[in-house]
Amino acid sequence: MKVILNSDVKGLGKAGELVDAKIGYARNFLFPRKLAVEATPENLAKWEEEQEELKQKRAEEKAEAEALKEKLESIELKISAKGGKGDRIFGSITAGDVAEALQKSNGIDIDKKKIELKDNIKEIGAHVVQVRVYPELTASLKVLVDKE
Repeated sequence: MKVILNSDVKGLGKAGELVDAKIGYARNFLFPRKLAVEATPENLAKWEEEQEELKQKRAEEKAEAEALKEKLESIELKISAKGGKGDRIFGSITAGDVAEALQKSNGIDIDKKKIELKDNIKEIGAHVVQVRVYPELTASLKVLVDKE
């Protein structure tokens, strides 16, 4: 039986998907708990409209992410840290520090969880940091670390 899921159901699918479920499972579990609705012609038409709106919304979000990616790639972010011997710094520059510096200097608010550092930055010089702006889209941000 074809059903449209209203909520995520473990082992079956995510909310908004059209899936095949066994008749007994649908009637005895999914429908009473309002986790799914039967895929009737009316429900399918409504679902298709929602999918079209969702597709347009995702396209807009992706376009915004592309613009943010280009903006981030044109920035050279400068961070000052207390220096030690040689090219080392005391402590390290973390993803949170990069996000904070980006907010202060350019007004771009990015969650620190989206900044991908392999290891914290512990040396003075130029570094390239990856920033995830959309699920399959990453930007390369240039970070210049210098001594205070």
